[in-house]
Formats: sequence, structure tokens, C-alpha cells
Amino acid sequence: MEENKTGKVMVLGASQNPSRYSNLAIRMLQEYDHDVLAVGRREGEVNGVAINTQWPNHQDIHTLTLYLNAQNQVPHYQEILNLKPKRVIFNPGTENHELQDKLNEAGIEFLEACTLVMLRTNQF
Repeated sequence: MEENKTGKVMVLGASQNPSRYSNLAIRMLQEYDHDVLAVGRREGEVNGVAINTQWPNHQDIHTLTLYLNAQNQVPHYQEILNLKPKRVIFNPGTENHELQDKLNEAGIEFLEACTLVMLRTNQF
């Protein structure tokens, strides 16, 4: 895996609830010095990172890490493709072959992995 110290990481499915993996991912990404953006169903904040309900206009997203199940990803397909991230991480429970096919067609790298484990094992 390549180092990601320059591009932004976007967490899709962000939650203010500290027991949610998306919340832990935001905090851990910060711990590893990543610039984090968060999009969720409700506005809020995690450790100083604003959770937005609207997609960012940024085109410099390196990694999109998913915390939405396949059904909840469907309305976001076009935004994900328009974002043109370098890669998309399907965390456990978010696997989606339909979206993976669309990413493949668009030339966007994806993997089924756990962001938290990748960070802790220096594979992010």
C-alpha cells in the first residue's frame, strides 16, 4: 500500500456516536496525521471534524472509506464516482459488488478491508 500523507480521507457514513466504527476511524485517521472529511446522515462533529450532510466539492480525495451498508450506498453511487478518489475501502459489512463493478469501470482502486486494521498495521 502506498503512503497517504498528502491526500484527504473521506469517511462516508460518519457518526457522532463514539461506539460506531466510523467515529473511531475519524479519530484514528487523525491520530495517524490524515486530513479527514466526514459525511453522514446527520450534521455533527467528531474530535473537531465536522460531519456534513452534503458532499464536499473537493476533487483531491485520496481515499473514501465506507461505513454504509450496500443498500445505503446506492443513492451515493454518482457522487462517489464524481469524487474520483484514488481508492475506496469497503469496511466489513459494506461489501457491494455492484458498486465495485462501477468503480472498476471508472478505473478507481477498491479493496475490502478494515481501515482501523490497515492503520494499525501500517498498510493504509
